[in-house]
Amino acid sequence: MSTHGGQAQEQRRQAETAELRALSRLEEAACCAALGSSMAGLDRDSAQELLRRHGPNVVNRDEAPGMARQLWQRARHPLNTLLLALAAAAYFLGDARAALLIVLMTLLAIGMSFLQEYRSSAAAARLRSMVTNSASVRRRGADGQATCIDVPMATLVPGDIVLLAAGDMIPGDLRLLEAKDLFINQAALTGEAMPAEKFAGPFALAVESPFDLPNMCFMGENVLSGYATGLIVRTGGRTFFGELAGQAAGRRPATAFDVGVRQFTWLMIRCIAIMVPLVVLINGLGKHDWLEALMFALAVGVGLTPEMLPMIVTVNLAKGALAMSRTQVIVKRLDAIQNLGAMDILCTDKTGTLTQDRIILKRHLDLHGQESERVLRYAWMNSHFQSGLKNLLDVAVLAHVELHGLLGVDAGYAKVDEIPFDFSRRRLSVVVATPEGGHLMVCKGAVEEILAVCTHYEADGGRGVLDATHVAAANEQTRALNDDGFRVVAIAYKDMADRKDAYRIADETGLTLAGYIAFLDPPKESAAAALGALAASGVAVKILTGDNDVITRKVCREVGLAAGEVVLGSRIDSLDDPALADLAQRTRVFAKLAPAQKARVVRLLRSKGHVVGFLGDGINDSAALLAADVGVSVDGAVDIAREAADIILLEKNLLVLQSGVREGRRVFANITKYIRMGASSNVGNMLSVLGASLFLPFLPLAPIQVLTNNLLYDFSQSAIPTDNVDAADIALPRQWDIQGIFKFMALLGPVSSLFDYATFAMMLWLFDAWQDAALFQTGWFIESLLSQTLVIHIIRTAGVPFLRSRASAALTATGAIVCVAGIWLPYSPLASVLGFRPLPAAYWMLLPLLLCAYGVLAYAAKRYVGRHWGM
Repeated sequence: MSTHGGQAQEQRRQAETAELRALSRLEEAACCAALGSSMAGLDRDSAQELLRRHGPNVVNRDEAPGMARQLWQRARHPLNTLLLALAAAAYFLGDARAALLIVLMTLLAIGMSFLQEYRSSAAAARLRSMVTNSASVRRRGADGQATCIDVPMATLVPGDIVLLAAGDMIPGDLRLLEAKDLFINQAALTGEAMPAEKFAGPFALAVESPFDLPNMCFMGENVLSGYATGLIVRTGGRTFFGELAGQAAGRRPATAFDVGVRQFTWLMIRCIAIMVPLVVLINGLGKHDWLEALMFALAVGVGLTPEMLPMIVTVNLAKGALAMSRTQVIVKRLDAIQNLGAMDILCTDKTGTLTQDRIILKRHLDLHGQESERVLRYAWMNSHFQSGLKNLLDVAVLAHVELHGLLGVDAGYAKVDEIPFDFSRRRLSVVVATPEGGHLMVCKGAVEEILAVCTHYEADGGRGVLDATHVAAANEQTRALNDDGFRVVAIAYKDMADRKDAYRIADETGLTLAGYIAFLDPPKESAAAALGALAASGVAVKILTGDNDVITRKVCREVGLAAGEVVLGSRIDSLDDPALADLAQRTRVFAKLAPAQKARVVRLLRSKGHVVGFLGDGINDSAALLAADVGVSVDGAVDIAREAADIILLEKNLLVLQSGVREGRRVFANITKYIRMGASSNVGNMLSVLGASLFLPFLPLAPIQVLTNNLLYDFSQSAIPTDNVDAADIALPRQWDIQGIFKFMALLGPVSSLFDYATFAMMLWLFDAWQDAALFQTGWFIESLLSQTLVIHIIRTAGVPFLRSRASAALTATGAIVCVAGIWLPYSPLASVLGFRPLPAAYWMLLPLLLCAYGVLAYAAKRYVGRHWGM
């Protein structure tokens, strides 16, 4: 970037910051007017016009690359760069045919990769559109009245009025118009881990940073607790988050799979860097034709290049993403597929995973365990009047519509204020004006937290002082309900003596315990089968829940999961990282965990060498989703959880996830097939070329023959992404094993080279090719091509090829086409161009014996590797 461009960008940033500070000083109505809006929001026509003017509310990282950019991304891969450099060298050395073949091979690799990615991009976009984030917006109707509607977040424009609650992402840079106990997580922008409390109202004091403005929120933040109404000021790339995303584009840390592929790529490049000079020296000194030696060395360098690797990886990942979509699994980031397949531990909450996620309100009891309509009325009022995020418990309470329609429990009541839920208090209070003119606080929350703020209880129409005996009875009743599988929420109330317009957490004291409401979330019928399937696949399931240990243990028992020792969050805080890491490995169930504790358990399991997945859908799961190797969420999750996840399930079901795991392993298996084939073939070719160059009076193969061989071999491997995968390859998690690939190369490569030398001996001593370079080169070309194509079918499976494990029809067809083409070339019109000549009949009788012997020995070597090295 030029100095002038940098100064212009800085001036623009300063102007935008000044604009935000000016808006922060205005009254709410004036803010809306400054953006051509009102407190009732924009009308539909204005919103559409502003959307055309400002564009979609998306940041740079979400922009799909165009055709030219995708081609460039494919072409600039180190392997393609190497091939094009070799093509240029061949052209300037006078071998235009070799240069043309090298370019054709490069274009084949780039073209296949590009076409597959480009074809799948439209399908991937359609899949991603199935998982869209939305925002609640206040829009003005034709009658001027405001209506709240949900719209895709990408359609928001400056001037929109948005409603925010716990779990929501901030959808743009906005000025707060209303806020109640609003706490924001700003870590994505400021790095500050502590939540920031935000307020509405004008703010005129000077601050160092726009992020310090108490009435401004910014895209990339999320709501931890409370609720608010805000005016969108900036959207998309003009937001602070959009600018950061544009600057950070492409800086995502590499996954273990990315690192492994890169290590293999550079390993082969280093081999080429060593091999090419050796071939030049050996052939130049022995045959005294340095130009020919150089051309041959360049051709050998091309032959050693695994140029199809980028295509194989891209096509496999794209194909895997499309296949997973058919099983209700949407992949947001392609390289997460491999991590999903390599996952050996899945951490998940129990709600919706082991249970049906269908909460039913079954009991409403007073302190003595008697059914109480009064308790139900208080619970309904709390859920009805709250404006924050309504969870499944609220939905179950509000399902009792007869309280509203028949009993009219809210008749004469009006909401005064609300103290929203947060994860430290674990309760929510609403304050309503009663028909008698007083103020009534109704509080709902976890039993322990409600008891902590109660001083009295109500039962049998009377009211008494809550003492230790009553607390013990309450705890015993709660435990009894938990043992029966119920989730228990306490209900308390307080007549507020001092009426005021706004209430705080400090007002939640001296409450009267009314009783409890008890919910049932039945276990899923598929949960036991899904747990069994994951266990059989080598994936251990660990439950990380914020629920209590008693009900968690019962649910685990009902789905056949042996809970063992249940570790509570209170114990976790007393352990250092090494002790907790050891405990986490042997513990299946954690209960009463805070969000940070979930993330810590996931992080420490990873530190022990496990590939950890986390399945979560709540705001309290976002930290753990980011800490995992692969974060999995569901379509109905809160915004921040879906944003943090790598993979989205359209159905919250472990069986659906299991199908995704299997597809991830299938993708990884096909990628590693190509790597094993290419690695072993290249090592064998290196040994054969070096050895033959030492004793032959001519080149083992002409440069054009090396390139033709490589082009045909590439074509035979192009169908690997379509190949069938053995059940054994997807039975257990498989991680990248670069050392194992080295061992595979070290054993299979020499086996390949051994039969090349047998072919040398046959051509030299049986057919007297010492003085006939074309005869020797044709014989080795055919044997090399056919043996490499044969070994594809041997290496692709751990079983017996052709009998117990068969390749896909496409892979079989490409192999057959290549074999036929190779046999045809010495008798074709291209023979003279390529330097081939017809072979004696005896060669064709001996070749099948040679190939069969090679197949048997290669199979034996592969079995040895599998037994002793676990590949």
